[in-house]
Amino acid sequence: MKKVITNLILVVAFFLVTNANAQYAYIPNYGDDDVYVINTATNTITDVIPVGTTPIGVSVSPNGTKVYIANFGDTTVSVINTATNTVSATITVGRNPWGIAVTPNGLFVYVANDSSNTVSVISTLTNMVTATIPVGNLPIGLAITPDGSKVYVLNDIDSTVSVITTLTNTVTSTIPVGVGPFGVFASPDGSKVYVANQYSNSVSVINTTTNTVTATIPVGAGPYGLGTTPDGSMLYVTNNGGNADSVSVINTATNTVVATVIVRSNPYNANVSADGSKVYVTNEFGNAVSVISTATNTVINTIFVGSNPSALGNFISTFGTGIVSMNNESASVNVYPNPNNGTFMLSYSLPQSGTSTYELGITDVLGSNVYSQPITNPTQSAIDISQLSNGVYFYQLTNNKEAVRGKFVKE
Repeated sequence: MKKVITNLILVVAFFLVTNANAQYAYIPNYGDDDVYVINTATNTITDVIPVGTTPIGVSVSPNGTKVYIANFGDTTVSVINTATNTVSATITVGRNPWGIAVTPNGLFVYVANDSSNTVSVISTLTNMVTATIPVGNLPIGLAITPDGSKVYVLNDIDSTVSVITTLTNTVTSTIPVGVGPFGVFASPDGSKVYVANQYSNSVSVINTTTNTVTATIPVGAGPYGLGTTPDGSMLYVTNNGGNADSVSVINTATNTVVATVIVRSNPYNANVSADGSKVYVTNEFGNAVSVISTATNTVINTIFVGSNPSALGNFISTFGTGIVSMNNESASVNVYPNPNNGTFMLSYSLPQSGTSTYELGITDVLGSNVYSQPITNPTQSAIDISQLSNGVYFYQLTNNKEAVRGKFVKE
C-alpha cells in the first residue's frame, strides 16, 4: 500500500487550556501503598493505583500528564502516567523522600529526602537524578515559586527554610521560622511563601524578595498543610495536632483567621480547585477527603479513600491540551515525513524568551521517555529513532519558559 506522506504543522498560541470537567485529585494512602483518583466534578473515585511503600508526597505536572509520588518507605519516586493511571517509571532518590514538587515548566522534579538531609533533582525527560543538594536537618515540605527560580525547603529539626536557586541548584539563603516547619505553599503571584509550623501552631509569611519573615499568624494545633485560592486571597491551613481536626481560613490581605472549619480526624493537607470553589482536605486518620465550599466555608461532601491519606504537595490537576506556557508568542513545528520510519526532520520556529536552548524529549504511548537531546540548531534537527518499535510517539520541545508538544507515527 502506498505510504501517505503528510506534514504535521502545529501552530499554537502559548496558553494553558483547561477543562473544568476533567479535573482530578490524586490521593496517596500511605497505609495501603496506593493512590486514589478522584474526579472532582463528581467527587467520585475513578481509579486506584498501586505505587511504592508508604507514599506521602505528591505533585502533578503542570500539563497533567504525569503525577510524581514520593514513597517514604522505599526511597523511590513513582511516576504515574495519567492517560493510563499506571506507574510508568520508578526513580531511586535519597532516604525517606517526603515533599515533592514539579517545576512550572515541567522539566524537573525536586524531592526532599527526610533522612538524607538532601534534595534530589530529577529530569522529567530522562527520569534520572541530575543533582543532589545538601539542605538542613530533616527536610519535609518544599515548594517552588511560580516563576521556577526558587525552591523553598522546610527543615523540621532546624526550624529553618533553605532557599535553593534553581539556576545553580545551590542553597542561597536560610530563613529561621517557627518550630517544626512542615507544609509550605507559594502564593500565586510568587511574592510570598507560607510555612505551617507544626509545633508553634502558627504560619510564617515569607517575603520572597527579601527572604525574611514579615508576619506570623496563629492557627490551630499542629498545622501541617496549606494552600491558597487561585487569586491568593484566602489561605486554608490544616490543623493536624491534638484534637483540632480543623482547617483555619486566613484572609491573606489582613493575615487573620476569618473562619475555622471542622473536618475529620487529623487533616493533613489542603488543595483548592482550579475554579476556587472547593477545598479538598485529606484526613490522615479519618481515611477520607473532606470537600469544603469556599463560598460558605462548610463541608459539603466527604469522600472515603484508603488508609492514611496524606498528599503533601499539589495533588489536584486540571488537564491541559498540549501547551504549557506563560508566553503569548506562537510556535510552528513541522515533522516531515509523518508517518515515518523513525528517521525524520523536525523543523521549528520557537519563541526565545529567557533561555534560547530547547530540549527535545520523545515519549511512547505509556508515557515512558524513549529519547532526548538538546536542540542546538535554531531552525531544524535530524532525528533518528529507527531502533524503536513502530507506533505512535509524542514529542516535547521545551525550555525554562514554554513547551510545545505534538505527535507522530513510526511505521
